[in-house]
Amino acid sequence: MNKAKIIKLFNKIAAIRPGHFLLTSGLHSNTYIQCARILEQPRLLAGLVKQLASPWRKMKIDVVAGPAVGGIILAYELARLFKARAIYLERLDNKLSLRRGFTVEPKERVLVVEDVITTGGSVKETASVIKETGGQVVGIAALVNRSGTSRNKLFGLKLKTLVKITPPLYQAADCPLCRAGKIPLVKPGSRGLK
Repeated sequence: MNKAKIIKLFNKIAAIRPGHFLLTSGLHSNTYIQCARILEQPRLLAGLVKQLASPWRKMKIDVVAGPAVGGIILAYELARLFKARAIYLERLDNKLSLRRGFTVEPKERVLVVEDVITTGGSVKETASVIKETGGQVVGIAALVNRSGTSRNKLFGLKLKTLVKITPPLYQAADCPLCRAGKIPLVKPGSRGLK
């Protein structure tokens, strides 16, 4: 499926939502990418994950790791295709950590996954934790790149995404939606879930 068809599909299932949003990064936007709408449909997701896996097929991958919540299902589905282990990292004292007995052995080759990349903070933190264990991060994969960059690298790592969507991002102090005061600010992300 080409990028235009993927974006059309995301719009059709309301994975791309208009409004006034406070993103996990602290930035504001008039568009939110709700990948949970994609993740709730296994048959749809299976095709997208197969496409997302394509650039990594010739590479040996031992583990697929994602930050909770957005990376859990993607890590599982990609790991299934690669016949690898799937793990996820959770926040403990506001830092991503390996919990629940998950480990990465020295020199294991790890693909980091996320549903949406905005600033890349969660994938950078995930990659740092993996590197601290001695694991080798081979790259980053995501359904959506909304970071504004068209580079094929992020933090010096190979980056592959299905689509790039670049709605405007605003610092809270400069947000025209806040100044207009017509649309209430909502925080739809998973950061801070208990």
